[in-house]
Amino acid sequence: MSAHHRSSRYGRYTGGPDPLAPPVDLAEALDAVAEDVMAGYSPRHALQEFLRRGGRDREGLDDLAGRVQQRRRDLLSRHRLDGTLSEVQKLLDTAVLEERKQLARDARMDNTDRAFREMQLQNLPSSTAAAVNELASYDWQSSTAREAYERIKDLLGREVLDQRFAGMKQALENASDEDREAVSDMLRDLNELLDKHRRGEDTDEDFQRFMSQHGGFFPENPQSVEELIDALAQRAAAAQRLLQSMSQEQRDELMRLSAQAFGSPELMAQLDQLDSSLRALRPGEDWTGSERFEGQEGLGLGDGTGVLQDIAELDELAEQLSQSYNGSRLDDLDLDALARQLGQNAAVSARALAEIERAMQDGGYMRRGADGDLRLSPQAMRRLGKSLLRDTAKQLSGRQGRRDTRVAGAAGDQTGSSREWQFGDAEPWDVTRTLTNAIRRTMADGGDPSRGLRLGAGDIEVAETEARTQAAVVLLVDVSFSMAAEGRWVPMKRTALALHHLVSTRFRGDRLQLITFGRYAQSMDIGDLTALPALREQGTNLHHGLLLANRFFRRHPSMQPVLLVVTDGEPTAHLLAEGESWFSWPPDPETIRVTVAELDRLGRAGTQATFFRLGDDPGLARFVQNMVRRIDGRVVAPELGDLGAAVVGEYLRAHFHGTYDDVDWSS
Repeated sequence: MSAHHRSSRYGRYTGGPDPLAPPVDLAEALDAVAEDVMAGYSPRHALQEFLRRGGRDREGLDDLAGRVQQRRRDLLSRHRLDGTLSEVQKLLDTAVLEERKQLARDARMDNTDRAFREMQLQNLPSSTAAAVNELASYDWQSSTAREAYERIKDLLGREVLDQRFAGMKQALENASDEDREAVSDMLRDLNELLDKHRRGEDTDEDFQRFMSQHGGFFPENPQSVEELIDALAQRAAAAQRLLQSMSQEQRDELMRLSAQAFGSPELMAQLDQLDSSLRALRPGEDWTGSERFEGQEGLGLGDGTGVLQDIAELDELAEQLSQSYNGSRLDDLDLDALARQLGQNAAVSARALAEIERAMQDGGYMRRGADGDLRLSPQAMRRLGKSLLRDTAKQLSGRQGRRDTRVAGAAGDQTGSSREWQFGDAEPWDVTRTLTNAIRRTMADGGDPSRGLRLGAGDIEVAETEARTQAAVVLLVDVSFSMAAEGRWVPMKRTALALHHLVSTRFRGDRLQLITFGRYAQSMDIGDLTALPALREQGTNLHHGLLLANRFFRRHPSMQPVLLVVTDGEPTAHLLAEGESWFSWPPDPETIRVTVAELDRLGRAGTQATFFRLGDDPGLARFVQNMVRRIDGRVVAPELGDLGAAVVGEYLRAHFHGTYDDVDWSS
């Protein structure tokens, strides 16, 4: 993009065909957000972090913000602000040189007159503005010199207009007196319109009349007087910041030179009136800021103003990309401005991020809890659980040396017989007997089966199965400080989510209870556990956890109790009679005694128990080994990355009595 600012209107991106041919990857976003949520971040913060980082093949907000800042630095390091003064100086030097040549070759000129003129030219002030002003009344002898000097006035006029109206410098090049008069008429009518607006006396007809007469001066095509004022005020404020960015000497020179613009003091008076009105109408614009330009490429007043508008636009984009203000959303991002400043690809990336944010927040993946905070929705939890369970299945298949593992669910093994389907049956159809019933019924009704069959509910037979034992399952997970400190927090949550998804989708007849135990134990639903921040309190109250597990099992007396315990430390706390938690390190003998007693009660009830020991603590190893001996349980010491597969595998082993070759993980 050139330094010239092409438009100052802001709005949503509407350019051309949809540039986002590839759909946004919500799966990647959901996985990343869920991972951060499980690490302890709030869903809102986790989503913001993903948007900042971006995806595998997509720039994030931080990338775009970095490019915005780099473009801002490039503009300041490339340019300097004496372009107009340099152009004026060149034209002045040309005029003086051509005039001296004319004086030297004009033999008919009076010598006294020649000497006086040469003295005037020789003694011009060093200040460009002062020299131009001093020559305002000079009677030029050279037509070439006079033309160069008049071009100074023309240049200054076009530059001061270009400061307020983008494109005027080019539009008024070689302009006629009629063209300049049209500009003067526009300024007069514009000031009248703004005066009426300040007094609250203008109408839409006034604006429409003004645009019908002078709309060609406004490529932004404003649709109301407010939009017109916005565009003018942004440009005028940038012009003021341009002057503030100059040295005092440059500023003084330009102020003195401006009197020569088109040789018309009335023009400057009209522009001063316009600036005054715009300041009053838009006091919130930055009228006093400045920038430090350190480059070598000279800028005129109009182009310099455009660069200051670009910088203001970049600053606004930086704020939008920061998303640090209250109520911020990526829908606020000005994609047109981003495309202007960084190119179309940047706008495509930002639009994709905005669609991800919108889909995550408005598309059912996040919802507000009773406390008003955002949480992962059940839909998001199901999708995440399915992904985690799929990963777990691959690990289990690898352990068994199988390429694929299929799971039928909890219906049971087929007996070879069938029965008539009844409402609510989930058993598979006996296709052969169902079709045979349909053929017989069709023939009995006088129909021809070869012409087609219509199945009726009475035709359907289902394969009878032997019911499998339903299980009441408790997953007890350690949430003591060491779990977070040793990097076991997220794997623990991933394990719980995978098991929850398996039970809720494939073994709906089972009942699963998630219980956390730190200083105290607590039953949790999967959403609360997933969002649980890392706890920093000390205490491993397995005793309390076993009490809650026992209470859960008693509510389901007809089911097989299955206990799965994930821990990385010996019990260091137990529950007192009055409900307080007693903590002691090293473990108090009373803590060990009441914990073992509660486990013995579970063993007498026929509970199948497995302890998943994390880490290499020898005290924990001795404790869990002694525990499982008491109730004929099992100890598994998985690597952290295998925890999910170990827990799910033990659940299936208990459920299928040692074999689970036909489990379908696809749901």
